[in-house]
Amino acid sequence: MIRTILSRLFCGMSLAVVLVLTGCGDGAAGGGGESAAVHPGEQTYNRFCFSCHQGGIAGAPRFGDAEAWAPRIAKGPELLLATTKTGIPPGMPAMGLCTSCTEQDLIDVIDYMVQAATPVSGEQQVER
Repeated sequence: MIRTILSRLFCGMSLAVVLVLTGCGDGAAGGGGESAAVHPGEQTYNRFCFSCHQGGIAGAPRFGDAEAWAPRIAKGPELLLATTKTGIPPGMPAMGLCTSCTEQDLIDVIDYMVQAATPVSGEQQVER
């Protein structure tokens, strides 16, 4: 009898711990909760672009700075992609040092930075 009670108590506590650790679901599996969508370029930005674009190092336009990004955005997505691939001497190395990035990775990270620098009412996206 005591063994059964202890077994049930342990199982109940284990379930409670699992629910607490998982937050009872994050909505990703359709649980009804809201979770913020992560832009496909965010991880690449955080890994390769952040160090220069967050602080404006070597003339890099700061992340989210609409004024600094405006002339670049005006040149169009094709030119943004081309200059990202080849680099912009003397500051930006080819592919932002992301030698393992695919063209789609570069398009995604450019789009992520462009969206951050574009007012919501006039969003422009790099064509995919």
